Amino acid sequence: MAWSGEAPGGDMPYLLAYSLGDAPAGPKAASAAIRELLESNGLPVGGDLVVDGNARQDLPVGMVVESEQAVVTMPGFNARCSPPPQWLAAVEARGYAYCVFTTRPWPEAVPGKPLAPQALADFVGADETLNAAAHLVLPAGSPRG
Repeated sequence: MAWSGEAPGGDMPYLLAYSLGDAPAGPKAASAAIRELLESNGLPVGGDLVVDGNARQDLPVGMVVESEQAVVTMPGFNARCSPPPQWLAAVEARGYAYCVFTTRPWPEAVPGKPLAPQALADFVGADETLNAAAHLVLPAGSPRG
């Protein structure tokens, strides 16, 4: 899920990756699998530690922005979204997005189903979401580098 918001220096483009918690073994198993995926790719979960993808050339996570799409990849994970125009403008201006990969399930955020802005703010701003997440600054690449 992509959105932008006011921050020092202009709008900040944000990306949120989350699970619906609908794994066959249940939400706890989904959370554990996501934690393992993140940590095995060098993304620590929890706290205020932010991994700076601009400074870590060996980071196995990448983001490409092309044709009004954002694609995030890492071993074991690929996600694509169609961000709003404000997000695209913010990522173009900054050259990166702030990404939150949370292990906390969000079953109410069903793809294709409208979501109230306050529901997004409540989920993203909750300590349970932020403390169960890996946080990183991810440079916006292009298909040609």
